[in-house]
Amino acid sequence: MVVEESLRIQTFNQVPSAEEFAFHIEPKNVPAVFEGCIRNWEAFFKWNPYNGGLAYLQQHVGSSVVQVMMSRSPPVFYGDIRSHERVPIPYSTFIAYCMDHLENIEDGKDNPCQSEENRLKLSDIDQTDSCANEVQQYYLAQVPILNVENDDAAQLKCLSEDIHTPEFLQTKSMFSINLWMNSAKTRSSTHYDIYNNLLCVVSGCKQVSLWPPSASPFLYPLPLYGEASNHSAIMLGSPDLSLYPRAKYLEEHSQIVVLQAGDALFIPEGWYHQVDSEDLTIGVNFWWQSGIMSSVLEHMDAYYLRRILKRLTDKELDQRVQHSLAGNEFAATTSDLPSNAHRDDTDPAGLEQKNMLHNLGSLELQSLRRLVSLVHDHVNQSQPVGCSSNDTQGIESNDQVAIRKEDSSYCLEDQVANLIWSLDPITLRNVFYAMAHNFPRTLEALVLHALSPIGAEILTRKFEEVDHLMTVDSRDHFYQIVYGVFEDRFAAMDKLLNRKESFACQAFKDVLDQYLGVNFNDGPQRQV
Repeated sequence: MVVEESLRIQTFNQVPSAEEFAFHIEPKNVPAVFEGCIRNWEAFFKWNPYNGGLAYLQQHVGSSVVQVMMSRSPPVFYGDIRSHERVPIPYSTFIAYCMDHLENIEDGKDNPCQSEENRLKLSDIDQTDSCANEVQQYYLAQVPILNVENDDAAQLKCLSEDIHTPEFLQTKSMFSINLWMNSAKTRSSTHYDIYNNLLCVVSGCKQVSLWPPSASPFLYPLPLYGEASNHSAIMLGSPDLSLYPRAKYLEEHSQIVVLQAGDALFIPEGWYHQVDSEDLTIGVNFWWQSGIMSSVLEHMDAYYLRRILKRLTDKELDQRVQHSLAGNEFAATTSDLPSNAHRDDTDPAGLEQKNMLHNLGSLELQSLRRLVSLVHDHVNQSQPVGCSSNDTQGIESNDQVAIRKEDSSYCLEDQVANLIWSLDPITLRNVFYAMAHNFPRTLEALVLHALSPIGAEILTRKFEEVDHLMTVDSRDHFYQIVYGVFEDRFAAMDKLLNRKESFACQAFKDVLDQYLGVNFNDGPQRQV
């Protein structure tokens, strides 16, 4: 497991105070388990199915009509609207369903058929499934006990007298309080909520698998424009890695908690979770808006959107660079040579000595030869490159034989980018300085033709490192020499920036795909 320490779920065996929760738990946006949090509820004693709880619920709520979720793939319940439907039934009918299942559990039967009487009561819903699956087909999911926006929608308001909001949530403005109840074992699909959530287990047992929002790329969220955008596209169980290759990292980033009766789990907004419920499990959850979302002003949405996308794109850029250059063979072959990363020779007068090849160090000379050779190979493998500068000789032929003595084992996927990445900033500076004086047309071909988008990204990063190690005068002198080989230095800079931005554009598209489920290459995607 590679879960960051700051994201590890904490377990508390004492219920926190409102102040402790508000200042030390909720702001971390990390789940937390509160053992025995609701053992003082009336519901904890009165709703227990194994102690007369079903009869109690039937007596108090039996006449109410509730919406049950009917799954097309029981016992798995997918939250998106294409995979289930909600149908109204009397609560007493669902309770009778649970009573039948309880009786069969006590008799030691695993997959019982329901009584003829209760099957007839549900005949107006669906009778196409087998009798063995009926008990698993219906789930009382998210039935409101409290609904702030629509009080009439609170179908089970009468149950509120048996529960109470935990003390540490007393200062929160609840959006809704809901009942969750299943007869047989159920499994929910992986999704996140847009509210902070406290999930309380009144009876039974729930196992909850959780992933932080940062794990979105491995969960393949459904497209943001779809009706189930808060759900994962991955089927539960063993995901098809041929379709979802990143899903192989799911287990590494997941955490699992088991909630017994009386326990509660704080699930921050945005955390993906998937819940397995044992037979006859009853839960109550509290939803409230986070302080972060409450403080976001609508006129700032566009700005925050751009800032967040930019931050994710920069992160993706770094990951793409590291991934593309993993196992850099050039770095491995030069690691035994002395590094010049901290050498203090930034005086412009001292740089002039780098004009002569015999003044280069062994690492610098070796790197120069490799780089010139790679540029020649690139040009020869494509088409002849016309020179855009006044020097019409093209790439140098003088000393070409000596310079191109390269080992063929260095033919990596992007040899130029790998070589540039392997050099410390001072070595790179000296190599480019020598190339500008001795092989200007090769330097021109490198920038205009041999640099890939990732190569442009790496070169500009290396130039930034060089800048930090040089004085202002030395830096200006260096760039004057390097860009002086081009007939139009602004066109060269434009070429370099265009390729760098091309690499960034692909990283941005990856962000849209991994975090928003939007892929421009595939067009609109059908929901799972």
